[in-house]
Amino acid sequence: ADTYVNHDPSPEQIAEITLMAAETVRRFGIEPRVALLSHSNFGSSDCPSASKMRQALELVKAQAPELMIDGEMHGDAALVESIRNERMPDSPLKGSANILVMPNMEAARISYNLLRVSSSEGVTVGPVLMGVAKPVHILTPIASVRRIVNMVALAVVEAQTQPL
Repeated sequence: ADTYVNHDPSPEQIAEITLMAAETVRRFGIEPRVALLSHSNFGSSDCPSASKMRQALELVKAQAPELMIDGEMHGDAALVESIRNERMPDSPLKGSANILVMPNMEAARISYNLLRVSSSEGVTVGPVLMGVAKPVHILTPIASVRRIVNMVALAVVEAQTQPL
């Protein structure tokens, strides 16, 4: 998150994006496991982007203390619990993160495209727009028929589960 809207989100915007992503995942009956990603691992850098992710973490924890979330961390630590446990054994995040929150649009778009081309059979769902009044999503010109069908199905489920 966020591959299309906020170029360089503030800690407050990252917290809001995180909470919306968690709610979106919950709508599909999946427990959100959130990793706030950075080039820094659990305070190893004081650069602005790492600091921003730590601030966002505190904001999210204050608003949703029940949410399984940790950061800031590297992508490998987010996806591989044994790597994360070596660096931060007390992490509240268990298993592999299913929501990856990036510090800016560049990182998010790069990551999304890498995951898109490396995923099994090229199957991806997204980008998913959140925080809009009605279900609407983005399809790029290279979207496969399968991806279009997946995105339509997602929009239908959202339309059925969102209050009018």
